[in-house]
Amino acid sequence: MTKLTIKDSLEKLAGHHGTFIKLFSHGTLEVEIYRPEKVDLQKPHTRDEVYVVSTGSGEFVCGNEKGAVAVGDVLFVPAGLEHRFVNFSDDFSTWVFFYGPEGGEKNAGIVVGK
Repeated sequence: MTKLTIKDSLEKLAGHHGTFIKLFSHGTLEVEIYRPEKVDLQKPHTRDEVYVVSTGSGEFVCGNEKGAVAVGDVLFVPAGLEHRFVNFSDDFSTWVFFYGPEGGEKNAGIVVGK
């Protein structure tokens, strides 16, 4: 069994130079912890990704949409789409899950629930 905790993951990140660190990989799945500092400078990624907000709060801009995010929120971003976190708290961090092929799973159905 592999278990990742927020506390341990943030400690690993604190001892690392940068705003993210890869914690686990298996097949196409990569798990990271990400903690932007003041400004989120992300560029679009080449694979689909899922964020799960782990600490703090803020807003998320994805394409032409913008909305509030808080601990426990899950966000999906298809490969290639411009996105970033804005107006986030000093303690903000998020799990990042990259998966699938380069270019994303464009032909897979997307179900959005609210």
